[in-house]
Amino acid sequence: MMMRLRWRVLACLCFGGLLVWFLADAGGVRAATAEALTLCARSVIPSLFPFLVVSSALVSLGFGELAAPYLAGLMEPLFRVPGAGSAALLLGLIGGYPIGAQTTADLYRAGLVTREEGERLLAFANNSNPVFLISVLGAGVFGSVRAGVWLWLIHVLAALLTGLVFRGSGKAAARQTVTRQPPFRSVSLAPALVGAVKSALTGILAVCAFVSFFYVLVRPLAALGGPAGACLVGVTELFSLTPLLTPDRFGFILAAGAAGWGGLSVLCQTLAVLEGSGLRARSCLLGKAVQGLFSLLLAALLSGYVLG
Repeated sequence: MMMRLRWRVLACLCFGGLLVWFLADAGGVRAATAEALTLCARSVIPSLFPFLVVSSALVSLGFGELAAPYLAGLMEPLFRVPGAGSAALLLGLIGGYPIGAQTTADLYRAGLVTREEGERLLAFANNSNPVFLISVLGAGVFGSVRAGVWLWLIHVLAALLTGLVFRGSGKAAARQTVTRQPPFRSVSLAPALVGAVKSALTGILAVCAFVSFFYVLVRPLAALGGPAGACLVGVTELFSLTPLLTPDRFGFILAAGAAGWGGLSVLCQTLAVLEGSGLRARSCLLGKAVQGLFSLLLAALLSGYVLG
């Protein structure tokens, strides 16, 4: 009880300090928030909102059940999740953060995975958008689509390795019974599309809110400059790291590690899409930490070849 009270007091002090900072630098905070909202309008919403709609609609229409028979032979022995879990992995790799987490939550609500399986999926199915890795980081920062493709390959391999690490988590006992419903259950196209758009709108609002908030928070960290400032920003918010990356070996390794970790902003976005689902985000936090370490190691091993 005392420990919980201490944490609450510490949290109040931190937020009180933030309030004082925001009041003292109201103009700078306002300008940073405006920049973040512009970033959301130009980059985050166009690249993420359509994927949120499509992923939610696919799950509603039975994509998980349709994929299950074909991919169960890979998903079950490798990651100890049913074939339907491939929907979260595939859509997460294509759509970017936090679509993997949202699809996992949808699969759990639909009764296609157990709670243990869903939380195991969260450890490795929530991943970065390949467009961001290849276009924004590869072409934009390193001036090479090839470097971006390698960043994406490192990201995918790190995610799969993380899945293998977490396959042993939890009990090895027989899986609890889950109702496997038939494809295209009782949801027709129109209700599925309407529900998907509403769900995506809620999700994108949460994503933009966290991007904007953390964009403001990292301003003092970015002002530090140098490798230390870039690393601290990378731990906190992925989008804000882009202008701080240098087109060299250090920048490549940091970009890979930060993309694998996702940042505190992504973890908050994940919490937002998991709210009310019944799934705990602990495995997602641990999974992103492990994936970030795998990404750092793989990038360190391959950076000489990729940038050479």
